[in-house]
Amino acid sequence: MEAYRDVNGDSGISAYQIGDEGILVRFTSGATYIYTYGSAGSAHIERMKILARAGNGLNAYIIKNRVPYSKK
Repeated sequence: MEAYRDVNGDSGISAYQIGDEGILVRFTSGATYIYTYGSAGSAHIERMKILARAGNGLNAYIIKNRVPYSKK
């Protein structure tokens, strides 16, 4: 997994791993969630990939949009 940059220093996310049709997100609590096209839709996943790479806004996006995960 790649460390989440967290440019503002206020995220609940510590790492992520991008796949073709999904993204794994590790939270600072240690929990890891898998979000996929099937669980959340391609639009959410592609936006999450952009935010993960930018190191900003991913946690807020997940919370605000209540993005459904496929597996914890």
